[in-house]
Amino acid sequence: MSTEVLSPSAKEETATDFLPLMGTDYVEFYVGNAKQAAHYYKTAFGFQSLAYAGPETGVKDRASYVVRQNKLTFVLTTPIRENNEIARHIAKHGDGVKVLALKVADATSAWEETTKRGGKSYLEPTTLKDNEGELVMSGIHTYGDTVHLFIERKSYSGVFMPGYRKWESVYNPPSTGLLYVDHCVGNVGWNQMNPWVKFYEDVMGFKNILSFDDNDISTEYSALMSKVMSNGNGYVKFPINEPAEGKKKSQVEEYLEFYNGEGVQHVALATHNIIETVTALKNRGVEFVKIPPSYYATVLERVGHIDEDLKPLSELGILIDRDDEGYLLQIFSKPVEDRPTLFFEIIQRKGAKSFGKGNFKALFEAIEREQAERGNL
Repeated sequence: MSTEVLSPSAKEETATDFLPLMGTDYVEFYVGNAKQAAHYYKTAFGFQSLAYAGPETGVKDRASYVVRQNKLTFVLTTPIRENNEIARHIAKHGDGVKVLALKVADATSAWEETTKRGGKSYLEPTTLKDNEGELVMSGIHTYGDTVHLFIERKSYSGVFMPGYRKWESVYNPPSTGLLYVDHCVGNVGWNQMNPWVKFYEDVMGFKNILSFDDNDISTEYSALMSKVMSNGNGYVKFPINEPAEGKKKSQVEEYLEFYNGEGVQHVALATHNIIETVTALKNRGVEFVKIPPSYYATVLERVGHIDEDLKPLSELGILIDRDDEGYLLQIFSKPVEDRPTLFFEIIQRKGAKSFGKGNFKALFEAIEREQAERGNL
């Protein structure tokens, strides 16, 4: 890594300019059965068929189904032969997030800038071509077995990327109103939060915009610590959690045990109407963590006026919090696999830039009740 000493203004310019990000390009999950997983995300979450890669497109070791809803793209990938990276990943972790792919204008520069600052290369700049143009991608490792890919699309007009073909289906359930990735949360091991904060600062030019310690995020039984990392324009935000000492096992410890290591804990999906979205998701079978009715008895005293009627929010179990810039509405699904690992957050921001600090206690007590049912508290 460079040892050059920069002035404050130069540091600021370097931190914001060397890795300009335009948002999340896609999230790729390694799963045991991609065909069925794609059906689940279409049925339960309202995604649409977009693209497919597999033996029929010349890919011999895997099958990938791409689904999309507004600016939200998921790739579900499964191994079709044993003894490859995907099969080993699933054997160790179960279904989970492998790739957080980021949109960039220059994937070669993104790789060069991050690797020279200490990032470990996952994929050197690679150009993929077909009749629709060319796409450049590169990548680096982050916590656990998770990777960031940098995707450059300016010279590509195809359905997804070279190697994929359009996937059309007669089954196209309606959208649930999910829009884009708001943030992705990573769980890391004991005393590993600060080293990964430093990684995002040094390697990717992110800033720590919020910090929560065990006084902020604790219940009678467990605690955790968290720091929110954001790129310069705020399009990409990665909160990082680590366990903290408590009487019993925290949700982060449970995740690390069942995921067999560090990884993405949850993906937060934005909506413009959380009542309509969560109603649709519940009607399609998505299960959410249950919040006790007592939460709603005093919540408006804490957060003040909101535009929404409290009754549907309380019936659905949607949490409310406020910061200096507005308020937010949020709800968390139960884990979407049998292992208590990955789950989803649905979030609607009404000006708020924060992450629901005022909800932590109620939320984590609710999660602990789920842990206790599993015998993992």
